[in-house]
Amino acid sequence: MKRALPQSLRQRQRGASLIEVLVAFLLLSLGLLGMSALQINALQNSHSSLQRSQATMLAHFMMDAMRANATAARNGDYNLGVLGNPGPPALPDAPVCAVPAVVSLPTHDQDVWMRAMRTILGQANTCVVISCPQVPNVDDPTQCTIQVHWVDTHWDDNPDTGGAAAQMIEIRSLL
Repeated sequence: MKRALPQSLRQRQRGASLIEVLVAFLLLSLGLLGMSALQINALQNSHSSLQRSQATMLAHFMMDAMRANATAARNGDYNLGVLGNPGPPALPDAPVCAVPAVVSLPTHDQDVWMRAMRTILGQANTCVVISCPQVPNVDDPTQCTIQVHWVDTHWDDNPDTGGAAAQMIEIRSLL
């Protein structure tokens, strides 16, 4: 024989199940909000990684153009901007942000390169330094450096990055 529950006990159980549903809904909502925040962060990191990969690829593109025209590169015809001195007193890098006028093969290469970078990394945010110091002996290799500077717009408003929106990659190679 089953015993019937008193009326007061049945009412308490109905109210407790409603509170349980509300707590479960709250926990589910918080979980979904956390997952969406992780997804947004993953997309931002993915875009930053894509920009860094493209900047590296374009820097190698310019280095290959300089290898194809090694004599002009060794003469300093490809140089843009000023590469800072690493020793004390350290001078800051002075990148060039303007697209150079086309008057020769090196400036044509620079024009094509800068336009591609501005299309991919941002119009006003892309600046470069190309440095190939002249070597007195033609047979000696020249170490050329290419830096690409840009601003990652996805991190501008993010207080967690501490203002780390400015990005830079640097490649070096012997010609």
